[in-house]
Amino acid sequence: MEAMEDDSLDLKDDPNHNYCAGSSSKVRSYIGSHLSDVTTAPQSVCTSASGGESGARRVTLRPGSGAGSKFMDSDSGSESSEVSEADRTAPPAAVEEKFTLDCASKFLLNAMAEEDYRKNHWPHLEKAIDRLLIQTPNEHISVSYAQIYSYIYKCVCQQHSELLYNDLTSKITNHLQQVSTQLHASPPENFIENFNTALTQYTTSLQCIVPVFMYFNKFYIESKLNRDLREDLMKLFADHVAEKHVNTLMPLLIKAHSMPFHVQPSTMASVVKGLYSLRPEWARQAPALFSGFIPQINPPAEESLLSDYAAYDQKLQMELSMNGFPRGDQSRKRASEDS
Repeated sequence: MEAMEDDSLDLKDDPNHNYCAGSSSKVRSYIGSHLSDVTTAPQSVCTSASGGESGARRVTLRPGSGAGSKFMDSDSGSESSEVSEADRTAPPAAVEEKFTLDCASKFLLNAMAEEDYRKNHWPHLEKAIDRLLIQTPNEHISVSYAQIYSYIYKCVCQQHSELLYNDLTSKITNHLQQVSTQLHASPPENFIENFNTALTQYTTSLQCIVPVFMYFNKFYIESKLNRDLREDLMKLFADHVAEKHVNTLMPLLIKAHSMPFHVQPSTMASVVKGLYSLRPEWARQAPALFSGFIPQINPPAEESLLSDYAAYDQKLQMELSMNGFPRGDQSRKRASEDS
């Protein structure tokens, strides 16, 4: 942790998560070593802008009081106060050259910040996510949640939220594709149990992943994307696992539902409720199956259909009796008061 912080860009955060680089000798040496490349090929770094363009975004490099250089970055009109009279009266060629160098400085700073993320932040998060994704309900994996939270906090403060979101979803997508491949090789007699294991393991992993990304979820996904992290990750499971196997899974569930205790009731309930939470429209493929586990999924009862409901109950009792489920000892039933 300390080594990572020493090698960072000494980025400072404010309440709005805007940052600027401090007086770091690393930044100055990195820019100095690449300055010759920038001046020889300025068009590859940024587009030149005219000196009279007031809306252009500028990064001015000005000397500090003996502590090195400071980068000033602003999108507001207040940056005009930082422009000296010499800049206003300078020839267009000089203004263009200075603007090119300013863009080069910001480009190099951003490149260093992304390199720091790839080297010191994401590898630690990737390792922790790998361990949490294979966690089972009966297993506890030792992970330093405080350290993971610290890495995530720094990524958000250093404006790496988009990189972090793309890496996180890509990592979990690759994992789910492997899960889907394993389910393809599952025999039909074990398919329901194996699907339930995959779904349960994934939801258990999210119970650890989502809370530790709480800060990231609040300040990026909810505020900028108007979504929720857990919903996005569950949608990944629906897209890459459940949707690819629902046509195989549904007939097996219907068959198991018609044969009581052919599959454990807890497994049946877990799979059916899981499918309904992923895509409620899947219940239309087997309404009788889903109505046995999801309350109020059928339309309200109608008085004109009471006789049909009674006939269905009698048929169900007859099927249970024929399958070895007797109604019990009727001799101990309490006698009617009229007898």
